[in-house]
Parts: sequence; structure tokens; C-alpha cells
Amino acid sequence: MKFDPTLYFITDSTPYEEEEFLERVKKALQGGATLLQLREKKKSTKDYIHLAQEVHRIAREYQVPLIIDDRVDVALAVGAEGVHVGTEDMPVALARKLMGEDKIVGATAKTVERALESEQGGADYLGVGAIYPTTTKVKTILTSTKTLEEICQAVSIPVNAIGGLNKDNLEVLRGIPIAGICAVSAIMKAEDPCRSAGELKQAFLQMRGE
Repeated sequence: MKFDPTLYFITDSTPYEEEEFLERVKKALQGGATLLQLREKKKSTKDYIHLAQEVHRIAREYQVPLIIDDRVDVALAVGAEGVHVGTEDMPVALARKLMGEDKIVGATAKTVERALESEQGGADYLGVGAIYPTTTKVKTILTSTKTLEEICQAVSIPVNAIGGLNKDNLEVLRGIPIAGICAVSAIMKAEDPCRSAGELKQAFLQMRGE
């Protein structure tokens, strides 16, 4: 499945009631997010599926692929366009087998070895980071820009940088052949998620020379 990794928006519903959360997701897509990941670490399977259905409805409206973090069962249950597996989640090859060849499978990679293993297992893209410390409630280990560049050079699939990125700190990525950037807090916690997504996307394209 074709997808555009330029601005990969990853959600965090923790601080919000469902209505406000869904409105923020909608505004992020209006602002130019090109790929959307629903990430829920603590919801029950039932609640995860419910929220995924609501988010998928919005994503389809804006023709943006929905990626479910971690949970292949939830992705399959709601007909999502893909799944993302972390270093401690299901092996990439098994996720690919379960999802099928026509879906998107992404993987987290912090080393060249993991990147190559993920590509061989059938990953369509890689998320590499954290480039900067993050405020999200997931375990983060900083990844150097040198490692990021080495991973980009080692694989033939798109690589996205993730971790504390915002429109004012992308310069550290200049010259590294990443396909896009991932953002959580820079959009999710913004006063205006639509404007923030647009500014972040524009900053990345300018940094990349477009």
C-alpha cells in the first residue's frame, strides 16, 4: 500500500476526553498530517477498538492511512491500513504474515542491525529515535543523528525520525536522507493542532530543501 511518510502524526489521548481528542486528530489531518498512528498503551481491547473505529472514520475522511500501534488484533478488527511494532512487540515478520501483503507494517529501529532485520522481515518503513528527549509516556532511549544516518544508508525503505521534534529544532536533521518526521506532543498538545501540523510540515520541507 502506498503512503506518504512526510508528516507522521502519532496520537496521545491521555489528557483528553474522547470528543476533544477526536477533534484534535481531525485538526491535525486538516493541517497536513500524511500518516496517522493511534497509540494507546493502557486502554482495554474493547476501548482500543472503539477509539480506533472513531479515529479510522476521521482518517478515511481525509484519505490518510491509519496505523495501529502494537496491536495487530485491533488493526485487523477495525480494518486499519497498517500496524507499527516496537522493539519489544511482535516480530516484524509475524506482523507481516498476519496483516497480509497489502497492509502497511512499520517498525521501530534504534540500531542498523535492527533496521536491516526489520526490512528483511517485511517492514515498509522505520521509525528511528528518540532524537530529543520526549514528554510522552513511553520509554525513550536517545538515538544519535549519526546512527539515524547510518540506518538511512543501510536500508532501502523509508526512515522517519522521531522524538521531541518540533518546527524549531529540525536543523539537526539537515543532510540526513530521512523520508519524514514523526510528531506527538508538537501537534497533540498544541493550542491549534491544525496550524502546528502545517507549520511543522512546512519546516520539514524547507529543511529538506523543498
